[in-house]
Amino acid sequence: MFDLVADVEQYPKFVPLCEDLKVRRKVQSGEGVETLVADMTVGYKAIRENFTSRVTLDRARLRIDVEYVNGPFRYMENRWTFKPAGEDQCDVEFYINYEFKSFALGMLMGTMFDRAFRKFSEAFEQRADAIYG
Repeated sequence: MFDLVADVEQYPKFVPLCEDLKVRRKVQSGEGVETLVADMTVGYKAIRENFTSRVTLDRARLRIDVEYVNGPFRYMENRWTFKPAGEDQCDVEFYINYEFKSFALGMLMGTMFDRAFRKFSEAFEQRADAIYG
């Protein structure tokens, strides 16, 4: 599951609202840690927003941290943790916290983003079923 979540370039294929994602930079920092800087485009109907994030993939600690860099948010952070739960199984924890810079954009997109983020776990479960069976 760590590999599935870490493969951010595949997100437009299955993540709700994600229309495009481009990795601008990848840096290996040793001991299983890789940092990516990525631009994501999210959209709903006629609304499109782009934002940049720094993604730290820490394979040794089975953790993925996402830090907001630039875009329509005042702040955004999310974290994935993976805990082994038996043979070929793990528990996945997902945390996200965000606030839009603009009150109007928050009112317009906030509810839709909340619904989409709730569907994230379902999207990743379906993707895991499709890839790993």
